[in-house]
Amino acid sequence: MVERDDIRAAIEARHELGAELEPHVIDSFLQRIEQRLPKPAPRASNDKVLALTIISLVAAIPLTAIAISQSGLIALIVVWAGIVLVNLSYSRR
Repeated sequence: MVERDDIRAAIEARHELGAELEPHVIDSFLQRIEQRLPKPAPRASNDKVLALTIISLVAAIPLTAIAISQSGLIALIVVWAGIVLVNLSYSRR
């Protein structure tokens, strides 16, 4: 959260230093704001997403065969929906 004192100090510094140094005052103020913001969580690396995708496709071959031979189209849809949801949820976290 940005405090009022920080905003007032930046405005007063701008008035005292003049328009020539305004970009430096603004940059300094923005740096202080950025330091206070929470850092985003690291995303999964592309290598891990690729590995999961390959493993999912390899596992999908026997799962597809089992689903079709045992229960038909509905089981096939359930299997592939599960594979897609696992991959999507992992790539988005």
